[in-house]
Formats: sequence, structure tokens, C-alpha cells
Amino acid sequence: MEFEAVMEVASRSFEAVGVAVLVMGGIWAFVRALGNWRRGGNVYVGIRRDFGRALLLGLEILVAADIIKTVSVATTLENVVILGVLVLVRTLLSFSLDVEIEGVAPWRRRQFEATPDVEPAPLRDPLD
Repeated sequence: MEFEAVMEVASRSFEAVGVAVLVMGGIWAFVRALGNWRRGGNVYVGIRRDFGRALLLGLEILVAADIIKTVSVATTLENVVILGVLVLVRTLLSFSLDVEIEGVAPWRRRQFEATPDVEPAPLRDPLD
């Protein structure tokens, strides 16, 4: 098997895993939301946090698939520019999702971890 064919299979495998993570994460978030609903917890906060985490992981895996595909299979200037734009958009999306989930910017997270009586994210589910 040629190198390009192996890398194409690897890229498609990463894409499939990324999509599976998104689907399974959505199902998991829904199941946990049902549990929160039964316990009288905040369903919206829980499902938003759990699905947001699945989105973050899925996006990172899909970025890896794009990198493999662009670097090893179709290395053209146009594809590299497209990869750069995709990585930039996905990075900004990941950053904004992370801030939404955690409720604090990554560079300020240590400040809140050092002071346990300060709650950085008002959206956290108290049942977790």
C-alpha cells in the first residue's frame, strides 16, 4: 500500500472518530441531562457543559484529521491555506467553548483554583 493511501485511511479514520465523539458526546450529554432532571438539577447547565466538552474533543480530533490530510496527502499551497483557516476557526471556536464551559479565561483559571471559596463559573451544576 502506498504512503498516500495509508495517510488517506488514517485521515478518514480520524474523521470517523471525531464524528463518533460528537455523536456519542451528544448522547452522553442527553443521558446525563435526564439524570439531572430526575434529581431536580439544572438540566440546561449540565447538558451545555457535557456537550461542550464533547464538542471540544471532537474538534481537536477533526483538526488532526485535517492536518494529516493536508500534510501527507494533498500538499498544495491552496490546501495549506485552507488548513490554516480551518485550524484558526476551530481554534477560536474551541477557545470560546472552553471559556463558556469553565466560566473563566484559561490564563485566569489558576487564580480561581488557588481560592476555593470563589466560584468562577455561575453556570456549574452543583450536583457534579
